[in-house]
Amino acid sequence: MKKAYYLFNPGRMSRKDQTLCFEPVNEKNDPKVKRRYLPVTGVSALYIFGSVDANSALYNFLGQKHIPVHFFDYYKHYTGSYNPREYLLAGQLLVAQTDAYRSKKHRQQLACALVEGATFNILKNLRYYGNRGKSVSGQIAQIEQLRTTLAAAKNIGELMGLEGNCRQVYYTAYEEIVEGYAWEGRRKRPPKNELNALVSFGNSMCYTLCLDAIYNSQLNPTISYLHEPGVRRFSLALDIAEIFKPILVDRLIFRLCNRRELRPQHFDFIDDACFLSDTGRKIFVKAWEERLQQTIEHRRLNKKVSYRHLVRLECYKIAKHLIGMESDYQPFKIWW
Repeated sequence: MKKAYYLFNPGRMSRKDQTLCFEPVNEKNDPKVKRRYLPVTGVSALYIFGSVDANSALYNFLGQKHIPVHFFDYYKHYTGSYNPREYLLAGQLLVAQTDAYRSKKHRQQLACALVEGATFNILKNLRYYGNRGKSVSGQIAQIEQLRTTLAAAKNIGELMGLEGNCRQVYYTAYEEIVEGYAWEGRRKRPPKNELNALVSFGNSMCYTLCLDAIYNSQLNPTISYLHEPGVRRFSLALDIAEIFKPILVDRLIFRLCNRRELRPQHFDFIDDACFLSDTGRKIFVKAWEERLQQTIEHRRLNKKVSYRHLVRLECYKIAKHLIGMESDYQPFKIWW
């Protein structure tokens, strides 16, 4: 089974026959530091966190094998992706996807469904911790009230505002759910404390996961419905990520912090900004990949599927709706 690989150390990557060869920097001539070979047939995507040199021959090879590469800067911010040329092209779907965007009514329906699914999953998280003694009933009541107004939203701007308001209310519960960490509100650029650093990093990972899933479907990642399509961004990945951030990112943050797998020493404060340290980033990524490989019994398919595959199924579901194979798009909602 293919899986994603995460490169943290500086070095050089090249092609060696049908493998990817990574040679880390070894200034101290440490005999434990050795080349690593990855069979290309087992790689679904590459995540680059260190300074890695490569040439055009490698990227041609990655393009032939349909392997995307995602890049993060020194501060662990997502900076961009190398996506091979689309190979799952479908003119019929592209036309349908564009028509749905151009239709005010159809776009509104899809955007409303995306917000409905995202806020439902947010409520599931809050109720889970409310049943475990956390004081989150106020946030639950506020979000439930906001959700009753979704159908009355007149345009995409109002839906975005409702989604943003729900998430801001949700974020006020972080300090109650996660023990020992201050919240002080959502701060993105740059994150000011540990929880904000985790949310920013986790959301970036979720975005790239959704982008990979879209790439392996026949959808076009630049045509979206909730987020406005823009220059140089894959806005459909932002749409789909809204559904899965509560399930994948938030639940993982709560677990890592409450079980003390991540601690204050796993964060660095640089110029009034907070970031995961190298060790902290590795802990998060390891737990993230383990989470994606976990399986659940899918209610509709009656078989076990991984969390990673759930995201791809969501893309298939949207595509089927757009070409008329399913009348309504029903977003994924967590049931446990």
